[in-house]
Amino acid sequence: MKKALGRGLDALIPTEGEEIHQIEIEKIFPNPSQPRKHFSEESLNQLAESISQQGIIQPIIVARTGDGTFTIVAGERRWRAATISGSQKIPCIIRDESAEESFEISLIENIQREELNPIETATAFLRIMEEQGITQEELSKKIGKQRATVANYVRLLTHPEEIKSFIISGALSMGHAKVLLSLKDQSQQLEAAQMVVKNSLSVRETEALCKKLSTDSTSSVKKPEPPKDPHIAGVEDELTRNLGTKVRIHHKGNTGRIEIDYYTMDDLNRIIDILKI
Repeated sequence: MKKALGRGLDALIPTEGEEIHQIEIEKIFPNPSQPRKHFSEESLNQLAESISQQGIIQPIIVARTGDGTFTIVAGERRWRAATISGSQKIPCIIRDESAEESFEISLIENIQREELNPIETATAFLRIMEEQGITQEELSKKIGKQRATVANYVRLLTHPEEIKSFIISGALSMGHAKVLLSLKDQSQQLEAAQMVVKNSLSVRETEALCKKLSTDSTSSVKKPEPPKDPHIAGVEDELTRNLGTKVRIHHKGNTGRIEIDYYTMDDLNRIIDILKI
């Protein structure tokens, strides 16, 4: 049998002569290896309402498990929504797929429907490359994507866990995540990500932020500052948290200056409102 990735969309389309079976929902179970891990409750409820009124138009694909039950190969979202709607049975196409092929078909479906978040996609890409021993170039040809696209997804997995969580939740887009990777230091990536999320910065604004942080980092390497007084450092951290942006206090003797970063006019106005100027 051809590998699922090589078959592309054909893996999801019923072939001539394939029978559609009405199978009891309680006999069908999700595939624990399915690439998609997160489902929108609102989206599921909307689909469940549609199923209640019109039924399921496209059958799901399942594989026998050998004990009278079935594992979902493609269509878990429809199965979940059908369960919510109270359906007793669901139309299915039974396929004899290997675990590897089942995973690949699930990946194809989710990619075509754009239902995976970027981290799920990246994890699935990496798993296939490792299990099949193929390169990013070879994978890109199998799934019909550019090699650079595959590379950009896989690079997301180098982010700290907190940034991955932001990406999974949708707080950070793929564009934001790519820009954050321009910062070599993970602590800077995390600092920037927190600012982006807190201030709802656009991708372009994030680029400006990362450029600023990168420049500051380079300057600090060239001209290392003496250790800050703990009290001054504490005030600096508190101002940074309260204003949601980078704040620096340059203190010498009894005088000094305070620097407050902003990245757009809206950001400046937000800071002015907080300071009640």
